[in-house]
Amino acid sequence: MNVITLLSNLAMPVVIFFIIASGLMNNVNLFEAFTRGAKEGLKTAYNIAAPLVGLMVAIGMFRASGALDLIVHAISPVCNFLKIPPEIMPLALMRPISGSASLAIAKDILTTYGADSLIGKIASILMSSSETTFYTITVYFAAVSATNYRYSLKSSLLGDLVVVFASVAVCRILFS
Repeated sequence: MNVITLLSNLAMPVVIFFIIASGLMNNVNLFEAFTRGAKEGLKTAYNIAAPLVGLMVAIGMFRASGALDLIVHAISPVCNFLKIPPEIMPLALMRPISGSASLAIAKDILTTYGADSLIGKIASILMSSSETTFYTITVYFAAVSATNYRYSLKSSLLGDLVVVFASVAVCRILFS
């Protein structure tokens, strides 16, 4: 364990050293390159701020309104028919929208059912195999000022749906 700790502690200084050494060997004005990169980073942060704030407000309103509970209740019969535990549906629905909300839901699932339960294992695989689709699309498309995201959104949401079925199937095969 000491070797891993040592390597972890040395990783960033070594990377920074190699960046500086490479810049000096290639006659790059390091301070100018750094300030230019910082300026571009601030522009990017400014460009994505409005969509990000809008997304955060929408997530807060969605959670506070009780709409998630209504949706989960409405799709429970379909989940039961497909042999998907309805207990994971709040997580499956929130994961594409918000990382922090889905993390809170996953924590509740693990606290309620336990990490070694089938539902806990499905929730863990779902969390590790899916993406915060709407957040990612909002940030990356705003960063490059792109507006046509329909194919990315459709394929990403399809991937999230596949993750739900795959996590249930894998857990049922391996742990039942």
